[in-house]
Amino acid sequence: MHSEEQDESVRGTFTRLYADGRAYAEAEVARQKLRAAIVGAGVRDAAILAVVAAMLVFAAIVAGLVGAVLALAPLLGTGWATGAVFGGTLIVALLLLLIAKGRIDRMKKAVRA
Repeated sequence: MHSEEQDESVRGTFTRLYADGRAYAEAEVARQKLRAAIVGAGVRDAAILAVVAAMLVFAAIVAGLVGAVLALAPLLGTGWATGAVFGGTLIVALLLLLIAKGRIDRMKKAVRA
């Protein structure tokens, strides 16, 4: 008799252990889904804000270039002011591209070594 009660007790313990383990696993899955949703929303919001910031930076650069043309126009004339700002902008862009190329070349050498 004692053996049957013990078997039922062991069976009941394993049944509860299985149920508790299953409940824990389901809770963990729900927790991970919530974490993924929070991270996804954060990444989405960060991407939207970064795109808006990039657009504003681009607009600020355009406004600065227009302002430079307007500031130089009385000194050089409209055409020459536009040419000077355009040429200066191209020179800065070329320098930035050369610096970027140097960084890429340095990176390629480091990866090969």
